[in-house]
Formats: sequence, structure tokens, C-alpha cells
Amino acid sequence: MRVEVESETRLWFGPGLPVRAASAIAAFGDGWLIAQDDATHAAWLRPDGVTRVRVSEPVEGYDVFSAAEGTKHLKPDFEAAVAVDDGVLLLGSGSTPRRMRASLVSAPGIFTTIDLTPAYLRVAAALGLAPDQLNLEGAARTGNRLRWFQRGNSAAGVPSAAVDVDLSALLAVERLEVDVPRRYDLGTVGGVALAVTDAVTLPGDRILVSAAAEDTPNAVDDGPVVGAALALLDDDRVLAVAAVPDGPYKIEGLAVRGIEPDGVSLIAVVDADDPLAASSRLELRVRW
Repeated sequence: MRVEVESETRLWFGPGLPVRAASAIAAFGDGWLIAQDDATHAAWLRPDGVTRVRVSEPVEGYDVFSAAEGTKHLKPDFEAAVAVDDGVLLLGSGSTPRRMRASLVSAPGIFTTIDLTPAYLRVAAALGLAPDQLNLEGAARTGNRLRWFQRGNSAAGVPSAAVDVDLSALLAVERLEVDVPRRYDLGTVGGVALAVTDAVTLPGDRILVSAAAEDTPNAVDDGPVVGAALALLDDDRVLAVAAVPDGPYKIEGLAVRGIEPDGVSLIAVVDADDPLAASSRLELRVRW
């Protein structure tokens, strides 16, 4: 497997207004909905530009959040996005109680927030983690099943892993049955383990994940990214891992643009880990 970066474009709402902390992406209308993990608005990327779409009510009066302003603990932290009917389901990371919520975006400006705390606690129990170790950063849909990915953290002894849940039961806030976890070793870069940051389903129910080697001690704080890769998974097996050239890019969102005979074309979004810097959009091509 080989990865090519065909282009990189900075994402802006307008002059001086960056798309900040891009953390997930999914098809939406005639474009793509990009979550900002430190804001209550997403970015709707369309052929004619980028517009704001509200995906959550303000939290204690705030619409953007940062460590510098002492509000980081309030952010919804939407880190995964999957297409659902004509809309998009955004899922919080689960790393704090505030982040155990989802937003079901059915149309621009129309959304329903759902408290999924019981589901997150069941996923944490299935993974053998304390709730504050949760960092669910990716999700891939196959039919009515959702494979939900825990981002690993080697410094904390937490491997990358995934559990399967029933999507209808999750949205109905029913008692959730969580499958036996799958755990993945994606290798290291510079002594830092690659950890899953997002996932997409391919034909044959194989899953392609993005991964970052980020040197951070826990599920909340950012750290330096020393490398990035894509990995092809078949159930609990890692079939191939390929470095993303240039960068290193902290790819946090991944979506399929098209399937080709010898591979797949993707759109990815990159978090700059700087609230004043614009996130990037990458056009990627993967060849088998």
C-alpha cells in the first residue's frame, strides 16, 4: 500500500476566519461537513466555499473553547462523523462528561443533541478503561453497525482498539450491547506509537484508518506529532500500514471520494493544534 498527497488547501470561512481544529468529516448535502472539535459550529465545505453550520447550542454561553481562556473543559469535542440518512452524526470523544454527547445534524442549522453517557460508560467498560481514558476519535459505518475506534496512547498503556455497536440502539439511547473489542498495533514512528484518529469503510467491509504518532501523556492534552500513516484493517487484522508523506500531518478526519480499480481517493482534514491557524484539507490517493 502506498499513499500520495495530491494537494493541500487551507480552510477558511473568510479573511481572518480560519476553520479551527478540524476533527472529523462526512458527506453532507452537496459537500462535506467538517467538525471543529473546539467549537459549536461545523464547517460546510461546498464547491462555492465554506460556511458555518451550528451543530450544538452554546455551552455556558461559549461557542469556541480554548485552554488559554480556561474553557477547554467545556467543549463538546466532536471527533467522529458518519453519514446517517440525509444527515451526519457527530460523536464526542468521551474523554470528559461534557464529551459524552452526540449531535445529529439533519440539515443546515437543524440538529438534535443526544446525551449518550450510558453508552460511553459501557464502551469504556468493554475496553477495560476508566472513563477518563476514553478517546473515541473515529467511527466507520457498515449497514446498521458502527465500528467505534478508541485512539490509543502508549504513554498511558492504552492500545488503539475498536468496538462494534448497533447504530439504531445508540441513537435510541437504548441499553447498548458492545461487542468484544478488537485491538490494533500499527507500529511506531520515532518511538511514538501510531494511534487511530479516524476510519472509513471500504468495499468488502475492510476499513481504512488514519493514525497519528502524537507524543502526549493522556486523552486530553495535545502533544507534538512526529508521524502519520494510513492502515488497512480486515476485522482484527492489520493488513498494511503506509506512511503519509510530507507533513507530519495530524489527520483527524477521513472520507472516501471515490473507489478505483487499484485503490481509493480520499479527502482528509488536518488539525493544526493552534486555534489561530487554519486547518488543512488534503486530497489523498491510496494505491494497493
